Amino acid sequence: MSGKPIVEEMLQKIGSINRVEGFDPTPFAVEYTDMNTGENRKRLPVMIQMAWFRLKYPEGRIAVGVSPARDCFVATARVYPSYKDGPECFLAEATASRGPDPARPSVSPREWAQTAAVGIALRNAGFGLQFHAAGDAFLAEAPDELGERPQGEPESEPTYEVREPTPEEKLRQAQSTPCPIAKYSGKTLGEVLTLDPKAILWVANKFTGNQDISAAAKYLCDYALEQAAG
Repeated sequence: MSGKPIVEEMLQKIGSINRVEGFDPTPFAVEYTDMNTGENRKRLPVMIQMAWFRLKYPEGRIAVGVSPARDCFVATARVYPSYKDGPECFLAEATASRGPDPARPSVSPREWAQTAAVGIALRNAGFGLQFHAAGDAFLAEAPDELGERPQGEPESEPTYEVREPTPEEKLRQAQSTPCPIAKYSGKTLGEVLTLDPKAILWVANKFTGNQDISAAAKYLCDYALEQAAG
């Protein structure tokens, strides 16, 4: 029996990972040149990976941490299927480092590292070009991307998503965060704030189930105090 049909069948199964009805990420793939090998490859922009992730996991979250190192920033990203998941219950994790690029002085290495880590973590979670995950194509690509030099990063990605949100954006994000209190299941923190301000105060100061939710509640509390003082 020929091994080719088996390989094709396996590739079809791999291609169905994280499939979302009515969504095909393939047309969004962009080409880039691997600076180590000179080869042209294809990958999904981080913004498309994130959109795909949100379609598959509407309640998912992406946690990103960054720390300075010698001549660079090191970022670690974790992908969670639900905002309720604990710190260690992630689908995938990735680390990336970026330093200043003389060719693009306006690009923040901190934001660059964050974006790169998010993109690799999402790919590791299955939100990438899955057909590269079988055979030599994957073996050739994975080491290059994990250790990719700044020149190999697509021009369109460095400032996506990890830019500092405006105060208005931060407020909207905090208001749209789901409330963790069972009594208010299905409501957002913004909705609960108008119904029961003390509940938001409790989430901000005593809730320990999710740091992102607590931070959002604290932001709403601080905003309310500023408005009252004004």
